[in-house]
Amino acid sequence: MLETSARLLRVLSLLQKQRDWTGPELAERLGISTRTLRTDIERLRSLGYPVHAQPGVAGGYRLGAGAALPPLLLDDDEAVAVAVGLRTAAGGSVAGIEEASVGALVKLEQVLPSRLRHRVNALQAAVVAVPGSGPTVDGEVLTAVAGAIRARERLRFDYSSRVGSASVRTTEPHRLVTWGRRWYLVAWDNDREDWRTFRVDRMAPRTPTGPRFVPRELPFEDVADYVRTNVSTAVWRYSARIRVHASAEYVIARMPVPITPEPIDDDTCVIMVGSDTPHQLALWIGMLDVDFEVLDAPELAAEFRNLGDRYHRAAQRFRHS
Repeated sequence: MLETSARLLRVLSLLQKQRDWTGPELAERLGISTRTLRTDIERLRSLGYPVHAQPGVAGGYRLGAGAALPPLLLDDDEAVAVAVGLRTAAGGSVAGIEEASVGALVKLEQVLPSRLRHRVNALQAAVVAVPGSGPTVDGEVLTAVAGAIRARERLRFDYSSRVGSASVRTTEPHRLVTWGRRWYLVAWDNDREDWRTFRVDRMAPRTPTGPRFVPRELPFEDVADYVRTNVSTAVWRYSARIRVHASAEYVIARMPVPITPEPIDDDTCVIMVGSDTPHQLALWIGMLDVDFEVLDAPELAAEFRNLGDRYHRAAQRFRHS
């Protein structure tokens, strides 16, 4: 009986790790016959786990959604990841889940073995979050996007571009990437027949999702690098070309967002940068601590004048005090 119970836990763990399993594939992973597997599946069902079976060559087993949430099995690394994620979410950029995150974290940490609790505390103590403002993402939107990625189902959504124009997009979602306080979806755009990066806070998914698709081969090796490269200008509301009196290497090291400067000579380069607001963009450029000229973007030039006037007034008050 003890061996059977342990095997049931292994079956459940595998069903939770992967969406679909064929019977022979699952039986091979467990080292049992398909007949024994069917018996174990029936036992899981009797315990309240909604395991769906589809007959045929393309059929198999899938752990579905039931009327109540059954217990989940997490290995050590998964438990640590969930605990750290919940702590982060309690003060993060996903709207409406702060209180629920705290409640779930309390339940998880109550049952964490001491060795894992130490790992979570050590990791959390070593990380310092820099507070900042930014758009929040609705938790239901994030869940809907992640669900479509996991199920490999097409995702349709209303989208507002950086200039405020609205459109309906049909995509094959590939990955969610978080950078700072923003979330991005990397997906194949079926209408434009190309890869695109979308800001999740500008998305409103339509239901139902589907149909299912076969994932395409990515034309890039690293999804995070792809997002960093595209986000530098493509998804910002404002962008500008700046001539900077410094080397390209210096600018790359000082800018808080990834850029690809165009070198003019050893001490001058031109950069294309973007931001949600001219004010934020002006602050980023000011952090370079070198001379520069705005080659376009009158909104940015006006913001530099406003900042210059403000700093001048501050200096004048200090001089007369």
